[in-house]
Amino acid sequence: MKRFVILPCLLLAACATTPPAPSQGFFENLSMLCGKSLPGRLVAGDASDVAFANADMRAHVRECSDKEIRIAFDVGEDRSRTWIISRVGDGLRLKHRHLLKDGSEDPVSQYGGDTVSTGTSTRQEFPADAFSKTMFVREGRQISTTNVWAFEIEPRTKLTYELARPGRLFRVEFDIARPSDR
Repeated sequence: MKRFVILPCLLLAACATTPPAPSQGFFENLSMLCGKSLPGRLVAGDASDVAFANADMRAHVRECSDKEIRIAFDVGEDRSRTWIISRVGDGLRLKHRHLLKDGSEDPVSQYGGDTVSTGTSTRQEFPADAFSKTMFVREGRQISTTNVWAFEIEPRTKLTYELARPGRLFRVEFDIARPSDR
């Protein structure tokens, strides 16, 4: 009789699934936006962000694979910015790619960082990594060495990009409920 009791227990254990890590759940939530263009608006900033406050902003979630998502961030006619979110180990990496008007890479580009906490399936934070800190110092932007970037997803409602550091908060919300395919 013991054989019949043990066998179903082993079968049930084999069928159990482990929920994805929060970072992987976040990546899956972000992947659901692939192919969409989302209108955005500035919701937190300071005097240095006046160009963002008055600009037509859009996030274009155009390039998606199982390892990387690229989001073009347009501010008015400026189409020089791309956010790159990649899977790395048990977490995620965020990089900011900036191009100059001639299409070459800006000297202040490829900055970002890796997640250092588990976060949630709706919010992930990316503190500045060593590469970014070195680049910011080299380019005279020491204040940026304490940057922490974040993305938040409120399913079917909004995607939020955030830059925070002591004395600075910048947030742009993108409307998931009103996407377009442009």
